Amino acid sequence: SSLLVSGCFGARVAVSINWRAKRPTQTIQDSRQGVLTMAVVVPRNFRLLDELEKGQKGDATSGVSWGLERGDDITLTHWNGTIFGPMGTAFDNRIYSLAITCGPSYPDKPPAVKFCTQINMGCVDGGGELKTTWPPLAHWRRDFTVEYLLLQIRQEMASSANRRLPQPVEGVCYG
Repeated sequence: SSLLVSGCFGARVAVSINWRAKRPTQTIQDSRQGVLTMAVVVPRNFRLLDELEKGQKGDATSGVSWGLERGDDITLTHWNGTIFGPMGTAFDNRIYSLAITCGPSYPDKPPAVKFCTQINMGCVDGGGELKTTWPPLAHWRRDFTVEYLLLQIRQEMASSANRRLPQPVEGVCYG
């Protein structure tokens, strides 16, 4: 969106915000001084609404999908994620369900992620929780998203450390 404003001493200033960029920016152009660019911190709910919209488009060709656990969750806190196991791995032909909690500090802090479907991976503890020491969580950045996290988990499934690990019986869930 853009806004044109006339300023002091005849200066004309154009302000535009690109909300769809990975890191939204606000560009200010002053007719006398060129272009200045400033970072804009997108509020939590706007960010999550954008992530929800992308998840609802339903393009699971990347092997992941995500959305709200309940459609009436106005706090946008409780999410479901689905990962389709990568081909040629012990996870092949399996569908993994995850519970994702985006707390009040998201996206500044990572979400809590728990597998609902039992899985054997180095970055998952015995109760299905994604370990906070796993690099994408330990080195979380504000521009990471739920989609990014699910894709990183799927990539981790295909890594040499996990691709051949024996898996629990298919369809068994954590208690």
